[in-house]
Amino acid sequence: MLFDTHVHLNADQFIEDREETINRALEAGVTKMVVVGFDEETIRLAIEIAETYDFIYAAVGWHPVDAIDYKESHLEWLEELTKHEKVVALGEMGLDYYWDTSPKDIQADVFRKQIHLAKKVNMPIIIHNREATADIIKILQEENAAEVGGIMHCYSATREELQACLEMNFYISLAGPVTFKNAKEVKEVAKVVPLDRLLIETDAPYLAPHPYRGKRNEPAYVKLVAEEIARLREMSLEDVSRITTENALKIFRLK
Repeated sequence: MLFDTHVHLNADQFIEDREETINRALEAGVTKMVVVGFDEETIRLAIEIAETYDFIYAAVGWHPVDAIDYKESHLEWLEELTKHEKVVALGEMGLDYYWDTSPKDIQADVFRKQIHLAKKVNMPIIIHNREATADIIKILQEENAAEVGGIMHCYSATREELQACLEMNFYISLAGPVTFKNAKEVKEVAKVVPLDRLLIETDAPYLAPHPYRGKRNEPAYVKLVAEEIARLREMSLEDVSRITTENALKIFRLK
């Protein structure tokens, strides 16, 4: 029983073998997944995939890298999509200071507008953070995002910054990097995240865990993430799988 809380089965990398990839995930014990859309094309496909498989859900949002392309009509569209029975979160949204594609002020504006929408429709948010932790925490605090909470996707910040996220009702989702030998900070975070706030994900096709690092990731590999967390916390794989699945069901408000 594993829940991949963040996967991009809507990515071009899965065009030729999406169904086979999903079947491999099922064989590995992955019983639920959330496919994340972040622009017009990927949002539409995320919805389509979620409608096709009863155990797959969708999240819809506007990625900070694409903030420059954002229009007000997109926010209206996102609000309409939140009414869809298979849409369980808004995102991914946030800030990305690594890819220089959208000015920081535009990213922040699009981020704030999506937080406002989340509060309006009472839906959790999924946060994308790349080299922007301080500004993300600041915006979440200023916008009182604790009102809806959400997920710090592929958590890469420090152990010290963890508390601020927890205080705002955010869950901490760990991905492939926790399995990397040199990922000391993420491994420390994995040891101290409160169990009732811990989630796992792949972010496939990106960030494949060891021993597949550098290759295409896929949802079946979320088991490797769970295994490493179990090792770091000296727990059983079964307990990590059960706890993280229960947490995902709770944040996404699923039965």
